Amino acid sequence: MADIFNATREGDLESVKMFYQKDPGAINQADPRGYTPLILAVYNDQIEIVNYLIENNVEIDGKDGSGNTALMGAVFKEYPALVMKLLASGANINEQNYTGATALTFAATFGKPQMVHVLMERGADATIKDSRGLSPLDHARMQGNTSVEEALKVSKR
Repeated sequence: MADIFNATREGDLESVKMFYQKDPGAINQADPRGYTPLILAVYNDQIEIVNYLIENNVEIDGKDGSGNTALMGAVFKEYPALVMKLLASGANINEQNYTGATALTFAATFGKPQMVHVLMERGADATIKDSRGLSPLDHARMQGNTSVEEALKVSKR
């Protein structure tokens, strides 16, 4: 059975529009794994669907089952255009998931120096610590991500 989640994953904008027209609340619902259409669209690099959802007032900081947001997904997947779109549309750059990680924590942990630069230039707070008391810089060091360490240090100046 087709639903908004499958349509989003597959990049079927027309079906997403149809589901929205039938039930505008569908764009903010979560699937059984906790993923919203926006998170799925971002994760699958479906920029047209992301644009459509944003134009229709999707909850930009909606969270999945782990408390991760679309912005965190865009940083993890290293999609700069989507990161910029989400931030320009009001995504909270310092939103934390259920373990206290931010998008910057994701960039630091997964070795994404370009994402660190983008986030820091737009006001990400590098002092926010997760539930273990670790900052993004701590995560970069733990993972041996020296390029991210440098990006964090340069961005702090």
